[in-house]
Amino acid sequence: MSDLRADAPQGAPLDSSLVYQERAVDALGELGLKVAREHLDAVAQRAAAEHWSYTHFLGYLLDGELRERNRKRVELSLQFAKFPFIKRLIDFDFSAQPSIDKRLIEELMTARYLSEGRNIIFLGPPGVGKTMLAIGLAVLVAELGHRVYFTSALDMAIKLSKAIERNQLHRQLNALMQPKVLVIDEVGYLQLDRLQASLLFQVICNRYERGQAIILTSNKAFGEWGQIFADDSIMASAVLDRLLHRSTVINIRGESYRLKEKRQSGSTAGLPSLSPEPKPPTPTGAPKLN
Repeated sequence: MSDLRADAPQGAPLDSSLVYQERAVDALGELGLKVAREHLDAVAQRAAAEHWSYTHFLGYLLDGELRERNRKRVELSLQFAKFPFIKRLIDFDFSAQPSIDKRLIEELMTARYLSEGRNIIFLGPPGVGKTMLAIGLAVLVAELGHRVYFTSALDMAIKLSKAIERNQLHRQLNALMQPKVLVIDEVGYLQLDRLQASLLFQVICNRYERGQAIILTSNKAFGEWGQIFADDSIMASAVLDRLLHRSTVINIRGESYRLKEKRQSGSTAGLPSLSPEPKPPTPTGAPKLN
């Protein structure tokens, strides 16, 4: 270790606090600890007034730096995710959808499913909160410091189709492997053509092989997925085989939030009288491939 006295500025007393305060400011700047540098003086004054130990002072100073870095990391992760809106599960009204097991959602909020590579699948009619729950779970993952990405099934399929034309399919598929969680929304709202269905299958297959979680929403029971995948029941079976091998399936029954709000406001003219879709059967095992 070098002798600190040899590094002291000429003519400066060795015990000069000002000398080492200036060095601390410069060093924090060189190390890129901008928040710690900005708050050094205020924290030092508080430490002196409250008789903190040296380690207390240092820990408090660096804690502020780490908190700010984490805030920025989460902010960037949320920007990367491309959510259509930001909703947290604390805002979800479970009383309005009694078919949802709140305890199951709370278990998913622990994010243990990530290490298991377990998929989360929300099934139910439009407007019952599937997308909000999916986004709420994904936001939690982003706040844990992981990358997440949101897309609708059709948008993803179209983007991959265009990547083929640019000879960039491999790059786009690889990009969809990077997020810790991939949210695929609205599977089944529009039928995919054969190429689009094949591309969606590739994404699901690749993430399955890597043990990477998918959060997926659909308005179709599993028995109808052949229609989604270009009327190809074999491809649909292969997709479900991988999705359901490690999965939690949540069936949501009930009326659309939007229709309910319309009726409560008294504006019911022209609204259809929708009955809840039948509950899709919860799979006891993955479908077998022929």
